[in-house]
Parts: sequence; C-alpha cells; structure tokens
Amino acid sequence: MEKQLKIKNAIASLVLVTGLVGAGITLHQIRQAEQVNHALRTGGEVSSEETYALQRKFAEAYFQGAAKNYKHAVQNYGQLLENLEKKGDVDPELRAKIFYNIGNNLFRSGLIRMVNSDGSLQDDAKYAYAQAVVAYEQALKQNPAQSEAKFNLSLLHAVIPANMQIGKREQTGMELSNLPIGLP
Repeated sequence: MEKQLKIKNAIASLVLVTGLVGAGITLHQIRQAEQVNHALRTGGEVSSEETYALQRKFAEAYFQGAAKNYKHAVQNYGQLLENLEKKGDVDPELRAKIFYNIGNNLFRSGLIRMVNSDGSLQDDAKYAYAQAVVAYEQALKQNPAQSEAKFNLSLLHAVIPANMQIGKREQTGMELSNLPIGLP
C-alpha cells in the first residue's frame, strides 16, 4: 500500500511539474506576442530576430500606405511576395491578403491622381487603377471567398470609366514584376 502511494505521489508530482513548465512557456510566449503587437501598433522596431521578418516587412508596408507613401508600400508588399516565393511558401490566405493590400494602395494612389484639368483621368491614375484590378483579381484567385477584395474590385469598376484606354507607359517603381496581367 505504501509503495502504491509513493507511485501515485510521483505521478502527481510529475504532472504538476509538467503543468508548471507548460504554464511558464505559455506565459513567455504571451509576453513575446504582446511585445511584438505593441511594436507593430506603435511603428517601432519589432525584433532583430529573423523570426519576425515577415511581420516586420508587412508592418513596414502597412505604415507606408497609411502615411500615403503608396509607391513604397506597393514595393514592400511586392518584396513580401518575392520572399514568400523564395521560401516556397504558398499559403493562399497570406498571399491573398498581400495582393489585397497591393490593390488598396494602388487604388488609393489612383484616387489622389484623379483627373486632369479637362476632367479626364490622368495616365498615372489609369495605370494605378488597372494594376489595382489585377491585384484584386489575384487576391480573389488565391482566396475566392475574400469579400473585401470582391467589394473593392466592384467599387473600382464603378470608378473606372467604361471606355478607359491605358496608353503606353514607361517602367516605374509602381509596376510589380510579379503581378501577371490578367487571370489564366
């Protein structure tokens, strides 16, 4: 009987120690997540670790878009896509979010360059709108259920004149080399 009691106490102690270790690890992870979230909200440095490189780049692109620096935001989102391709990451949800954000920044970029003095759309606006359409279509290709991309695409189609012609344009930083034209 005494031997059985010792075995039960040893098992209970082992369960208790395992629970305490697990609780400590979870608490540490929660503190790390809070620090990262705080840094992302305030625009500060996330971490020097490579672990958060994706989040850091995403946050950098987001804050550039929020500061109306659409060209650099689109470039950073494009770099995110390139990095995902290099790593072989084909997570359609993440790629859809990135394409959606690219579309948003291009759409906003077109809105600030809206019209010429004669009331016609500027070439930069036309080009930004056309690229935004491609980005939203790519987002929907990655995740057909993404309602935000569907809404923004329909809104964009309402803004674009039906007879809009996009003229030849020189290559600029706004063009994303990894955005295919049209859907396959």
